[in-house]
Amino acid sequence: MESVKNAKRSYEKEYRQKVCSPEEAAAVVKSGDYLCFPISVGEPTLFVRALAARKHELEGVVINQQHHLCPDYFTEDSAPHIKVNAWFTSHVSREAVQKGWADFVPNYFHEVPRLLRDYWPVDVAGTVVSPMDEHGYFTCSLSVAYTMEAVKKAKKVVVQVNPQAPRTHGNCHIHISEVDHIIECDEPLASLTIPPITPIEESIGGYISELVEDGSCLQLGWGGIPNSVCKALLHKKDLGIHTELLSDGMVDLMLSGAVNNSRKQTHTGKTVATFALGTSRLYEFMNENPRIEMHPVDYVNYPHNIGKNDNVVSINATLEVDLLGQCCSESFGHLQYSGTGGQADFVRGSNISNGGKGFITTAATAKNGTISRIVPTLAPGASVTTGKNDVDYVVTEFGVAKLRGQTARQRALNLISIAHPDFRGELTEAARRMNRI
Repeated sequence: MESVKNAKRSYEKEYRQKVCSPEEAAAVVKSGDYLCFPISVGEPTLFVRALAARKHELEGVVINQQHHLCPDYFTEDSAPHIKVNAWFTSHVSREAVQKGWADFVPNYFHEVPRLLRDYWPVDVAGTVVSPMDEHGYFTCSLSVAYTMEAVKKAKKVVVQVNPQAPRTHGNCHIHISEVDHIIECDEPLASLTIPPITPIEESIGGYISELVEDGSCLQLGWGGIPNSVCKALLHKKDLGIHTELLSDGMVDLMLSGAVNNSRKQTHTGKTVATFALGTSRLYEFMNENPRIEMHPVDYVNYPHNIGKNDNVVSINATLEVDLLGQCCSESFGHLQYSGTGGQADFVRGSNISNGGKGFITTAATAKNGTISRIVPTLAPGASVTTGKNDVDYVVTEFGVAKLRGQTARQRALNLISIAHPDFRGELTEAARRMNRI
C-alpha cells in the first residue's frame, strides 16, 4: 500500500514540475518545427493562441491537423511564419486552403497515423486531455484519432488539462512520463448547436430507417440527416455503434435502449468511436462511461475491422452524384470544401460486412432548387470521394436508388428517379446522349 502511495505522490510531483503557462509552452516551438494537433475539440486552444501570438517571431513552422478551431494563423500574412497542412478543411481553414495560404493533404482517414509515421516529422504535439488519474494517466478524451501516434512520435508533448474533458475508456491513455509541458485550463470545450431537422432531412432519414434492420451496426456523421436517422431508429432493437464520430443523436439511441451493442461481433456491448463532437450533454454522458470506448482511427476506420461486424450500416453525405454513381463529397469543382474523412473507409467497410449497407445522402437540389445534386457528369476538377465501384445506395428526399450490383443503365435510371422532378427530363436527355439509356 505504501508503494502505491509513493507512486501517486511521485506522479503528482512530476505533474507540478511540468505545469507552465501557455506562453511558456509556445516558447518551445522553433522556426522550421513541425507540429501536430488533434481534430477539433482536441485542439489545445490556449497553446495554439499563444503560438499564434508569436507567429511573427517564427519562420517555416508547419502544422499538420485535421479540422481546425483557431483561426489566428489562417491568414495570408501568416503563411511564411506558420503554415498548415490541412488533412480535412473546416470553416476555419477552408478559405486559406482555397487561396493557397494553407495546403491540403489528400488522405483516407484510417491512414493518417501511418502517414504521420512515414512522411511527416513531429517536433511538437499538443492535445486536450482529461485530468490525470492516481496512476499517472491522462486520456485523450474526445479526440483520439491520430493523437496517440503524434504523441508517440513527437520530440516534445504539450497537454492542455481540462476538467471539463470527459475521462474516456479504450486505447486512449497518455502517461505523465510522456508529457513535457502541462497547461491547465477550465474553459468550456468546443461544442455544436443541434440544428432543427428540416422536412427534407426527415424524409431522407425515414427512407433509411426503413432499410435498417434490428441488430445493425451503425456509423453516422453529424448534421440534420444523421440526427433524423437517429430519431427514426429509436424504435429499433439491438443496434450497435462502430463509428468515427460520436454525436448527440447516438446518446438518445443508447439511452432509449435501441442501441445495446449486443449483436456486434467485435467489442460486444460497447459503442466504439475515434472522436466525438456535440453538446455538453454528450460530453457528460461519455465521462467514465464503460459502455463507450475510444480508439485510434487506424483501428476504428480500418475497413476490414469495420467489416468484421455483421450488418454494418454506413450513412454519409455528398455534394454531387453523377449518373454512374460517382460521389463528390468534398469539393465544388476544384475548390476544396472539406475532405474524404471517413466516408470511403466506412463505405468500403459496409461493403465487406456480411449484410452491410452503405447510404450516401443528399438533398436533390441546391441553391433554392436551382441546381440538381444529381448530374450527368461531375463538375470539372471535382474529387471522387466514393467511387462507382464502392457506392451502394444513394438517397434523396424523393427516394432510394440502389446502385451496387447494377448496370450503368440501371444506375442512371435509378438515380434519375430520385432526382427532383424539375430536372428529370434534362437528366434523361443527357443520359441518352451518353448512351447510358
